[in-house]
Formats: sequence, structure tokens, C-alpha cells
Amino acid sequence: MKILFTKSLEREKVSVKLGTDFSVDFVEVITTEFIKIKPFDLKNNSLIFTSVNGVKAFFENGFSPNENFAEPKNYNKIYVVGSQTGKELRKHNFGTYKLCKNASELSQFITENAVNEKFLHFCGNIAIDILDENLPLQNISYKKIPVYKTELLYPKIDEKYQAIVFFSPSGVRSFAKFNQLDDVKIFSIGKTTTAEIEKLTDNKIITSSKNTLADLLNLININFSSK
Repeated sequence: MKILFTKSLEREKVSVKLGTDFSVDFVEVITTEFIKIKPFDLKNNSLIFTSVNGVKAFFENGFSPNENFAEPKNYNKIYVVGSQTGKELRKHNFGTYKLCKNASELSQFITENAVNEKFLHFCGNIAIDILDENLPLQNISYKKIPVYKTELLYPKIDEKYQAIVFFSPSGVRSFAKFNQLDDVKIFSIGKTTTAEIEKLTDNKIITSSKNTLADLLNLININFSSK
């Protein structure tokens, strides 16, 4: 069984998890580059991170949140999408006020619980539209701060695979420009990525409910073991 992952991963770890019945390949479909910006006073804004790269670029630019509850006037709550994003924050010794699986879940939480907060979203130049569309409609202060840029690589894949695995909406757009999504099993890291795939094919999409690589690999095993 041949599977293509649209992201470079550790081959040994993936192969161990999937076993000898699977042959795995990896292709980079996007590339990212940090944007250099001058750090500014975060004041009492709440911070949003929706990707690992957003966190990395934030600290690379010299920003530092204030998590001191004793200073409520300049305290920064940190909202995060994805467990990997949360892990990256912990590497810099910062926790999260709220961790959500996807942008829709975060948007709903904010509109129900944090309408009076002001939000800064440290993101890529191709950022998730859900927050940008939903929060201002609720008169919630929201501003994107691009700290990295994403370039779509548009690879053309000649080899045939039984399954393709996707990790981001931009990765889907990059891959789909020169490659078909029909007659192949499609696996997706989460709902936001799945929504992008659904624009391009009626094929069934198997989506991770936990938005993690480990869950994706389990889904692959489950779906092919029944064959």
C-alpha cells in the first residue's frame, strides 16, 4: 500500500507506526519564511497562535508575552489552535489560556466568552479566514500580524498512490494544482484542511478528530486493515 504524505516527516517513526504493509513517501508542498518585524508593546491584548510557525516567528522577532496575573493591566492571555502549537509555546516556557482543535472551535469560544478582549493573531500571510470573518462581525477587536510567509510549491506527482495525507489548506491548494484527488483515499489533519479539500473533490475524506499525526496514522491503519 503506497501512501504519500504532503509534508516531510521522520520516515522511521511513520513506518514503525504503520508497519510493513505500507510504503510511504513524502513531498514538500509549501515552504515558509519568517517575516522580520520590530517587536512592539503587546499591552493587554490577548494573543492568538494557529500554527507552530507563528509561535516560532513570534519569538524569533523578540516578542515576549506577559503571563503575570499580578499585572492585569498588561496581562496577555494566549489562545491556541492545535496541540503542536501548544507544545511549541511550552518550549518557550509559556502556557495557554485556551487550546482548541480548530479555528471554528476557537471562534465560537471567543464569541461566547471573550467579546470584550482585544486580539492579536500572529500568523502567516495566508492565514485562516474563519477568525477574520467571524470575530469582527461580533464587534470583537481582532488584528492579524503576519510573521511568516507561505509559498506554494505546486509539485507534480507522476507516481500513483493509494492514499494522500494533507496537513493544511495551503498544502491542499498547492498539491491540487497539478494533481488529481479522485480514485485515491484522502486523509486530513483536521476540519479546516478538510473544508479546503471538499472544494476540490467529492471523494470521501477521512479526517482526524484529534488534529494530530498520531491520530492520522491510526486512521490509516484502521481504514486499510479492513481491506
